[in-house]
Amino acid sequence: MVELNNSDGILAFGQKVRSIRTDKNISMQHLANIADIELSQIHRIETGKINPKLTTILILAKALEINPSEFFV
Repeated sequence: MVELNNSDGILAFGQKVRSIRTDKNISMQHLANIADIELSQIHRIETGKINPKLTTILILAKALEINPSEFFV
């Protein structure tokens, strides 16, 4: 079984958000605007500084027009 501590998972999630966002050519500011989330919070998510709530994950998925499961593959 692979062990993954919380910090690794939070960082991996943030990196996935950034990857999807940049693949879609969306700036952090634009994502913040369409998701109605503070720019600083987007930055903290993408850098693994915070563990976003499920509701935030769902909001980000909707703003990025993806299925939330895509964050975890």
